[in-house]
Amino acid sequence: MKLSVIGCGYLGAVHAAAMASLGHDVVGVDVDVAKIAKLAAGETPFFEPGLAEILSAGLGSGRLAFTTDMSAVADAEVHFVAVGTPQRKDGAGADLRFVDAAIDGLIPHLAPGSLVVGKSTVPVGTAARLAALVDPTGARLAWNPEFLREGFAVQDTVRPDRLVYGVAEASREQDTAVLDAVYAAAIEAGTPRIVTDYATAELVKVAANSFLATKISFINAMAEIAEVTGADVTMLADAIGHDARIGRRFLNAGVGFGGGCLPKDIRAFAARAEELGKGESVAFLKQVDEINLRRRQRLVDLVVDSFDGQVFGHRVAVLGLAFKPDSDDIRDSPALDVAVRLKGLGAEVISHDPEAVPNARQMHPQLEYAASATDALRGAEAVVLVTEWREYRELDPDATAALVSRPVVFDGRNALDPIRWRAAGWTYTGMGR
Repeated sequence: MKLSVIGCGYLGAVHAAAMASLGHDVVGVDVDVAKIAKLAAGETPFFEPGLAEILSAGLGSGRLAFTTDMSAVADAEVHFVAVGTPQRKDGAGADLRFVDAAIDGLIPHLAPGSLVVGKSTVPVGTAARLAALVDPTGARLAWNPEFLREGFAVQDTVRPDRLVYGVAEASREQDTAVLDAVYAAAIEAGTPRIVTDYATAELVKVAANSFLATKISFINAMAEIAEVTGADVTMLADAIGHDARIGRRFLNAGVGFGGGCLPKDIRAFAARAEELGKGESVAFLKQVDEINLRRRQRLVDLVVDSFDGQVFGHRVAVLGLAFKPDSDDIRDSPALDVAVRLKGLGAEVISHDPEAVPNARQMHPQLEYAASATDALRGAEAVVLVTEWREYRELDPDATAALVSRPVVFDGRNALDPIRWRAAGWTYTGMGR
C-alpha cells in the first residue's frame, strides 16, 4: 500500500521505516529540515536498536522516502499522524498544536476515500473533533494508538502485542479492512485486534500508561516503608509477583519512571478528567506522580547523607543519563535529574551514558561528562547507578573498587548484586533494600 507518515520524530520515524520493512511504499513528512535531511541520508536522529538497519533497507529499496513537502502525500491511501503531544507549558494538559497543524496541513491533499489514522497520544474527545474536519474532504478518520517501548520500538511496530482500531460506526467495516491490510503481517501472525470507537481507542493508551505508572509507584511506596522497617523491597516484589493477579513485571523499585510518555500522559489524563468533571476518578494519579518524583530526591538524600550531610566538593560518578537503557532519550529522565540535583548541591559530578551524553550535554552543559564508565569511576568518592545499562549491571566490583577512591555505591535501580559488591568491600545502598 501507499502510506504517508506525518511527523518523523521518535514515533513517526520508527513507524515509517517499519511499514516500509513490511513492503509498503512510505513517505515521511516533517517540518524539521535537519531531521528530514538526516533520515533521507540514512542517519537516525536518535538511538533505537534496529532502526538504522530497517531505515537503510527501506531507503535502498526505494520503498521509503522523507520530505518536508506535504504535497508528496497526495497519492497515499493511508495517512498516519504521528506527531508529538508534549505537556503544555502553562499546565498539565497535552499540547495539541502539532496534531492540529498536521491535520490542517493534510486536508488540502486528502483524496476522497483515503484514511487518516491518528497514532499520537491525545486526550479523549480529540478524534471526534478532528473527524469533523476530515469528513468534508471525503476522507475518513480512524485512531490507532501506539504502544511502543523505547529500546524495542521496531519489534513493537512490526509485531505488536495488540492492535486497537478506533473507527466511526458508519465506516467500521471499510476502515477495519484498510487497517487490516496495513497490518496484514501482524494479523497473520496472530496479533489480537480490537475494533472499537474513537473514545475507547484514545483511552486505551493513557489507561495503559496510567496503570503501569501506578504499579511502579506502588512498589516505590513499598520501598519507602521497607526503608524504615528493614525489609527488602526486591524480595517483597518477588513474593507478591508470584500472584498471577499481580505479576512481577513493573515491580522493580528504584528511582522511578521518566521518559516522554508516562509522566506527561498521566498528567494529561488527570487534566482531561478535570475538564470532564471527573477529576476525582483519577485523583490517585497525582499521588502516583508525587511518589515517583519523591524517589529522585530520596536517592540524592542518600548520597548526601553518606558525606555527613555535605556533598560540596566531593567527586560523584553518576552512571546513566537516559531515562532507561537502550535509549538516548533524556526527557524527564530521573538519572539526569539526580545528576543535576547533586551538581546543584556543589558535588563534582562526572556523568557517563553509552548513548545519551550528546543530548544531556546540550541540555545541561554545566555537568562534566566522561567518555567511558572507567573515566567516570576513576577517583570517585561515590558511585550512583541510575540507568541500568547492561555494561553497568556487569561491572566487576573488585575491578571497579580499584578505580574509585571510596568504595561507596548507590544502586538507584536495584540492578546490582548486593552480596557480591559488599563482599568486594563496597558500602552498598539500594532503594528499599
